[in-house]
Amino acid sequence: MLEVSEDVRAEIGDDEADNLLAGAHAPDAYDCTSCRQPGDSHREPTSTVLFVGDETAVLAFAHARCIPSQVVAVSEEQLLGAVRSISQTQGTGGTPESLTAALPHSPSPSAAPPAGPGGAAPGPVAPSVNTPSPATAAKPTQLAVLGVTCGIVLCGDTGYASLVVEPTGPIGRPGNTSGEDEFLSLLTDHGFQLVQDVNNAPVRPRTGWSVLMAMGKLHAILQPSATGGSAAWWQAHAPFQVTDAWRVAAGRQSEVIMYAVPAGTIGRQPREDLLRMALDRAAASGVLAAALLPLAGT
Repeated sequence: MLEVSEDVRAEIGDDEADNLLAGAHAPDAYDCTSCRQPGDSHREPTSTVLFVGDETAVLAFAHARCIPSQVVAVSEEQLLGAVRSISQTQGTGGTPESLTAALPHSPSPSAAPPAGPGGAAPGPVAPSVNTPSPATAAKPTQLAVLGVTCGIVLCGDTGYASLVVEPTGPIGRPGNTSGEDEFLSLLTDHGFQLVQDVNNAPVRPRTGWSVLMAMGKLHAILQPSATGGSAAWWQAHAPFQVTDAWRVAAGRQSEVIMYAVPAGTIGRQPREDLLRMALDRAAASGVLAAALLPLAGT
């Protein structure tokens, strides 16, 4: 009951893909690389997930209900680190199957704890903002990083698990040296929509984009790769533990809203209700973009 996507087949070759489908190299039992729970490739649909570094590739397995078969780009350092971790723990070299226990589902800038529904938290819990990997800055002498805040945002009567992304400085297109911030226009080029009212959730999920979760932790925001499969658009420095409320909301809808604002729009709000107010102000000013992203993993 193994599933091998066309992207995975293109990476591993037809012969290896056919051998997997015939059961030659597929494990009978495995630990799902997404939820880490046991799986049985003979009794339940199973996805092949290929982690690809600069020089190394590792094939892992997952419940098809958790994540589809796909290619996930990870750093070579992370991939080799997973191999070393397995070797030290077991005293032997890691196999593709055993690597699923040590390898995060995707490379990983960091996330922040979720806010309460619509920012109306029972107490003054402060949402936290992270500092992900450097992004392309508008000026060659600057580096901007993407800060990500997790929160539950109320759209109508529904609370959506949400991510608010805000760079620390202007983000320009490749070759732009003017200092002009093009962050929102870059995202609208990818189908993100400007938000006029935060109470209205985006209508359709963005094809090819997803929010990657594994074992209840946030790992990355994935975008379509130019070479096929998925690549990390944003990745956490270390897998981030979200709250139960955020995880339940994400799992209930199997979707996450990603909001994006230019640098200096929202900042570090001390309370969740203030974060919602900042989103409303950004929408009223026409500087809030959003998209509905499918949830990958659990």
